[in-house]
Amino acid sequence: MTPNLHLTFIRCNNFTSKMKIQLKKKKLTSGKYSLFIEYYKGYHIDENGKTKHHREFEYLKRYVFPNPKSLEEKNKNKENLLFAEQVLALRKADFIQGKYKIKNKNKGKLLFLDYYIKLKEERFASKGNYDNWDAAQKHLERYSKSHIALDDIDEKFVKGFKKHLNAHAKTKSNIGLSQNSKYTYFNKIKACLRQAFEDGYIIDKAVIKVKGFDQGESTREYLSQDELNAISVAQCRYPVLKRAFIFSCLTGLRWSDINKLVWSEVREEGADENCEEIFRIIFTQKKTDGLEYLYISKQARDLLGEREGNVLRVFKGLKYGSTFNNELLRWIMRAGITKHITFHSARHTNAVLLLSNGADIYTVQKRLGHKEIRTTEVYAKIIDSKMKEAANIIPTLNIEL
Repeated sequence: MTPNLHLTFIRCNNFTSKMKIQLKKKKLTSGKYSLFIEYYKGYHIDENGKTKHHREFEYLKRYVFPNPKSLEEKNKNKENLLFAEQVLALRKADFIQGKYKIKNKNKGKLLFLDYYIKLKEERFASKGNYDNWDAAQKHLERYSKSHIALDDIDEKFVKGFKKHLNAHAKTKSNIGLSQNSKYTYFNKIKACLRQAFEDGYIIDKAVIKVKGFDQGESTREYLSQDELNAISVAQCRYPVLKRAFIFSCLTGLRWSDINKLVWSEVREEGADENCEEIFRIIFTQKKTDGLEYLYISKQARDLLGEREGNVLRVFKGLKYGSTFNNELLRWIMRAGITKHITFHSARHTNAVLLLSNGADIYTVQKRLGHKEIRTTEVYAKIIDSKMKEAANIIPTLNIEL
């Protein structure tokens, strides 16, 4: 490991400071070692004469194998150790510059993409946020040269990236980004630039003052009960797509969780006191990485078909891409529905139908796996607007009293 950095002592009453910055490792239950930086800030003697040490830790979310058995594991160890040692060198340099008020002329030479990736990895524990940082990185890589340094980032560069998101960036289905996607991705880049400015890598304040996108009003298309009945009898070219979409309407599961669903996650749990069969899905939600226990109806279970081997996918042949997306639109049109329905609309449909049929908002929140109740409340507002429409649906009467 890299040698320790020993710095000056400062004595004040019973406190002694000996700043030391080290790269260390901690063994995990998996057998791998987690790399982290320890900032030892000295110690003090308390009133009982006991020594209290002051330490802070920066976990790098990089890991090494204690006894690498394959070339892949050896290369991963080398890559992660190099990354950790580079971060350690930066932290030591930052401390020395702050202590002696030295301006580091090489600081801005750090590559923008390397700095962005470091900040992204710090957010790994936050699944949804990490995914947004990761998606924004892909658009950044398409727009920017990988070797551009933080010193080279100026107002023109940031405005150019904003224009790229607005006019040229595409989704996996080769369509333009939604307003909210532009808003989210641009904000991730701006967050990175703000941090770089605070850390002294960027000195041009105009870089962080470029106005972002306005957040779009989210439109949540869904199917009514009658429309769901209509698509249930309409012809779909791919039966697995039809089964998966209607299953999502009945359960609220995301496409990502339906796509990876395997038979070991589908449980038949006997019958209740009314002799009704109990079915449940126990799965790890891909978006949040949280374990979920979801009861499903018999009709939803019937859509899964005959049980197969535990490790086999339930919806074999289900794929993400333009072929299935286009067929979904055609299937919806065959049912006589003109709404712009995507696979995610099935999840909206489930929420609206549950609330419309008397489910309370907290139950819906739990079933959909929302962390915040305000996310679920959007559906309650949809129901509210429909109730307002219903108030005026009866024709005006000629009343004489």
